[in-house]
Amino acid sequence: MYSSVELAFRKSSYSNPQNCVEVADLPDGAAVRDSKHPEKGHFFLPKTEWAALLGVVKSSEL
Repeated sequence: MYSSVELAFRKSSYSNPQNCVEVADLPDGAAVRDSKHPEKGHFFLPKTEWAALLGVVKSSEL
């Protein structure tokens, strides 16, 4: 799997001080972590699951 050192995380444009998420794009999906606690690691979403999550988020009125 990927280590956090190898990944280029970016903060979500929807993040705010109470709700911070960082994402690293990967060839086969995405890694997601809590920007307040990056030392706790990240989780991996395969490409199809990442696309499905983005579809739901983009279709929602947040």
